[in-house]
Amino acid sequence: MTPDSSVIEFIKNHHVLTLATCAGTVPYCSNMFYTLLEKEFCLVFTSANDTRHITEASQNPVVAGSIVLETETVGKIQGLQFCGKLMKVAGKLKTKAIAAYLKRFPYAVLSGTPVWVVEITFAKFTDNRFGFGKKIVWEKLRDN
Repeated sequence: MTPDSSVIEFIKNHHVLTLATCAGTVPYCSNMFYTLLEKEFCLVFTSANDTRHITEASQNPVVAGSIVLETETVGKIQGLQFCGKLMKVAGKLKTKAIAAYLKRFPYAVLSGTPVWVVEITFAKFTDNRFGFGKKIVWEKLRDN
């Protein structure tokens, strides 16, 4: 089951995410362009293997992040906080992820960097347009 359509639309209308990783007890944040694989509810981005966030996620793939709308108007505040698992894209998903990323960022074809996905397992979307502090929470059902 995918999240509420307002969550999907918000993610699709933006293009920069902040990703948080952790090495031991030391957190780190990085920013990157992304695209969404809607059906899989995965965020796709490219990053070199030797970056700090990829190095840390290789040791601990559990990540968190956010996507926000910059505004000074309280009634327009929107933002997504998420948790998930970061992994190098592989298999059938790889072709789909690369195609989606290059469609949104065609100049990325020149970078040659690996493609990664964050499989979102938890999302909290705040949207003050529907009332102060209005939140939509989504959590992926776990396989038993």
